[in-house]
Amino acid sequence: MLRFSANLEFLFVEVPFMERFARAREAGFDTVEMHWVAPRGVSAVASALEANGLTLDAFNVEVGDFSKGDRGHAADPAGEARFRDSIEQAAEHAARLGNRKVHVLAGRRNPAEPRESQLARVQDRFAWAAERLATAGVTPVTELLNPYDNPGYVIESIGDVERLVDGVGPTRLRIEFDFYHLQRVQGELMNTYRRLFDRVGHIQIADAPGRNEPGTGEIDYRNVLAAVERSGYGGHVGLEYRPLTTTDASLAWIEQYGYRRGG
Repeated sequence: MLRFSANLEFLFVEVPFMERFARAREAGFDTVEMHWVAPRGVSAVASALEANGLTLDAFNVEVGDFSKGDRGHAADPAGEARFRDSIEQAAEHAARLGNRKVHVLAGRRNPAEPRESQLARVQDRFAWAAERLATAGVTPVTELLNPYDNPGYVIESIGDVERLVDGVGPTRLRIEFDFYHLQRVQGELMNTYRRLFDRVGHIQIADAPGRNEPGTGEIDYRNVLAAVERSGYGGHVGLEYRPLTTTDASLAWIEQYGYRRGG
């Protein structure tokens, strides 16, 4: 049976962030994921997890000012120190919070530099990050971000992700397979998932094109989730979608599709 984690950046936004842990527990989840730890305080997050009997599946490594378009430091020729600091911080936070994977973003493309050289830099820095995080028992994951939501992101295709993971080593760096982003870029969801499954470390879902809950767009999530279950995927499926109305109403699809929230 598939297991689901509630992404607290997208779900339960009806209440302030630190109250969303309790709301997730009340809604039946036992695992959550999030983007940014530092602005909330690692001690506060650890306390909220413990108080509500939750585990943390994953968080994002610091990327700069996301609201202003920053998407990480790995591609930036002047960003090595910031990138290394972000990985050190992630290792410390994971040790405190107990999660065993973190999402590492690659950064924005610099139009003045060939993309190939930027991707080579990303691979070198991700290889260092994978080595450093492994000492903390943490595996980095990375993903494609679609250009409609994240214009200028240096990773432009699932092929870029695949080459990056294979270049670093698929036991050291894994794919964060987000069905929403892939649908927005190319489609071919089922065939691509089956081909890359052995390199997948984390899964996230949202319907397309609106990034709302399953059943509101063009993706047949009954078939997608059945295929994920048949593949033997053992991790959580992160619910990284914007509820069309309220969070509670948006969760009804889970039982309708024959699943349960906790796990």
